[in-house]
Amino acid sequence: MYLAHFGLNAAPFSLTPDTRCFFGVRSHVDAINTCMSAMEMGEGLVKVTGEVGTGKTMVCRLLVKALTDAFTLVFLPNPANTVASLHRMIADELGVDGALSQDKLLGAIQHAAIESARQEKPVVILCDEAQTLPDDVLEAIRLLGNLETEQQKLIQLIMLGQPELDERLSQHNMRQLLQRISFSARLAPLTFAEASAYIDHRIREQGASTRLFSVWAKRRIWVASHGIPRLMHQLCHKALLLSFGKGQKKVSSRAVRLAIKDTPLAKQHTMLQAMWG
Repeated sequence: MYLAHFGLNAAPFSLTPDTRCFFGVRSHVDAINTCMSAMEMGEGLVKVTGEVGTGKTMVCRLLVKALTDAFTLVFLPNPANTVASLHRMIADELGVDGALSQDKLLGAIQHAAIESARQEKPVVILCDEAQTLPDDVLEAIRLLGNLETEQQKLIQLIMLGQPELDERLSQHNMRQLLQRISFSARLAPLTFAEASAYIDHRIREQGASTRLFSVWAKRRIWVASHGIPRLMHQLCHKALLLSFGKGQKKVSSRAVRLAIKDTPLAKQHTMLQAMWG
């Protein structure tokens, strides 16, 4: 609606993660490097957690792209509700006949993993939304990590989830799985410096020749969003839309205030900050 008005080629603050617009803030880069290094070293199991809206989907998509060439990637974007469905989802990704009985299916998965290892493309399972997995499925994931030869793990795993995953793994019955996690990474909210650079980056990537947001506007958006990228996207999009509606070539302070007022979570954050100073 406002692209031509602001000299943009595409919407800079879409809520759909686009890896072409990735901006490498520290926690995201650290998470990706941790996962890649662990997989290359054959370390078995890695955990990445982050609050809603901090960029797990973007990190996940970047990992899919980075892992595809060197590994046999099994990507599970939707969590399995049962052990049987987990095994069948993995079997489908590995080209194994999912109609086999449960015992034979697990053996076929192991055989496929051995064959992948022989071809020097070891299996990596990338599991998103892991905080929703039932306990028995988490235990099945741990057991998959036990498949190995004398020299290497046959299946390595990366689990991504919300902070509830950490709470789940801290329970006594999850201690065996917790002990298997070789590395962990956490996606943090953006600092103001990161948020400011991030907003400018998104605009430049879509062709704008001038800075549409003042330092004041970016700071206000950062405070209201608590540095959470998804909330920042919502606020920036609304502020651009409101400024466009008034025929303004840059985002106005009034547009930012109205955008915050129209966004419940941002409004709540701003009120809490006012209460506590």
